[in-house]
Amino acid sequence: MPSKRERSGPPSEEFMLSRMRDWRAEHERELIPDELEDDEDVKLPDARAINLVLRVGELMLASGEGTEAVSEAMLSLSVAFDLPRSEVSVTFTTISLSTHPGGDSPPITGERVVRRRTLDYFRVNELHTLVQQAALGLLELEDANARLEQIRRARMPYPNWMIAVGFGLIASSASLMVGGGPIVATVAFLATVLGDRTSVFLANRGVAEFYQMAAAAVVAASIGVGLLWVSTEMNLGLQAGAIITGNIMALLPGRPLVSSIQDGISGSYVSAAARLLETFFILGAIVTGVVTVAYTATRLGVDLDLENLPSAGTAMDVPVLIGAAGIAMAFAISLAVPPRMLPTIGALGVMIWVIYAGLRLILEVPPVVGTVVGAVAVGVVGHWLARRARRPVLPYLIPSIAPLLPGSILYRGLIEITQGTAVSGLLSIAEAVMVALALGAGVNLGGELIRAFQRGGLAGAGMRSRPAARRTRGGY
Repeated sequence: MPSKRERSGPPSEEFMLSRMRDWRAEHERELIPDELEDDEDVKLPDARAINLVLRVGELMLASGEGTEAVSEAMLSLSVAFDLPRSEVSVTFTTISLSTHPGGDSPPITGERVVRRRTLDYFRVNELHTLVQQAALGLLELEDANARLEQIRRARMPYPNWMIAVGFGLIASSASLMVGGGPIVATVAFLATVLGDRTSVFLANRGVAEFYQMAAAAVVAASIGVGLLWVSTEMNLGLQAGAIITGNIMALLPGRPLVSSIQDGISGSYVSAAARLLETFFILGAIVTGVVTVAYTATRLGVDLDLENLPSAGTAMDVPVLIGAAGIAMAFAISLAVPPRMLPTIGALGVMIWVIYAGLRLILEVPPVVGTVVGAVAVGVVGHWLARRARRPVLPYLIPSIAPLLPGSILYRGLIEITQGTAVSGLLSIAEAVMVALALGAGVNLGGELIRAFQRGGLAGAGMRSRPAARRTRGGY
């Protein structure tokens, strides 16, 4: 019977999709003999393989992949390169691998710490391909190390200036979506890019991320309030508040929110709690920046009219749909998603908005219900596309939910607080948090539906394959 090293030829799509946990369960027994003679020499694990597994896990986690997928990739690599009795631990910032040769030999443990995170789904996609090829025996250890070095040194599919432009396009698309018009959308683009450059300036000087985010919110909100004052004084009728809404949409932490719920569902509670805390710190920075500007503007006599705050409501006009697609694709650019995926992500952005608006318009459901249904639909389609294309799922999901991020609701709550109606403001902020959590839970529920009825998958997402899903109480 040929070993995994002797396989040749390209694998079929079905064979490729059924790997990871199923493959590992089949081959892991080969690395754990039932018993060893006392005088039998034990072969020590290859240090190069241990280093490869740790470096792959570190780069995946630093590039934005979820904890469960990182764990599965590392365990699959440990089996592919003959590391016996391997255990992997992945938290929010630390990765460790322990392998035990057996006999009287002590276990060998390595650890790496993620100190800098750069969201880069291009690298995540390439790393998943590396893991799949290694698991199928298509890469030897030397080739895998060379491929990892290529991925680490590879340039993102977009230049740095394009990433900054992506943030601006998120804000301008959101402004267009809530009825801001071309002038407001252009100013929103410039304000968000300027805020982003301000946060980069502070980051280069060692300022904590909380203050970076707050400063970005202050810059964009100040420009929005300034245009609102000009519009009011000159009776231009501009929806200048859409600038602040667009900036909030660009800053809202969609990626850590989805990842936190995903980690919690998969049983990685430490990482889930850390990511959720990261989400609320970012949200707190945005609130701090916008409230500071709004309160100052109110004290200076700028009219922040609660009756005419920008909102897309349930509209499905062409500008709104263009805005939804633009937000999704701009988010994808800011996350370095490969360009070939952009049209699909734009279509998913339109789909989630049409489902949400249609349900609210036809069935008059609450916003949270429409959000959950739309997010579940995107979760199902996104996971199906990821399986079909043999890519990680987060590059599909994170940008696609962007049109429903609660920028308008959060903006309303902050203005209500600054105008003395604190109870209404807190209720609006609570609604924004509920909508955000509904988005994260919905897309993950879509993935669970796919997991329950399909076998295998890119990150071992097959039925009966997740240890954390087994019952801990009740019937056995």
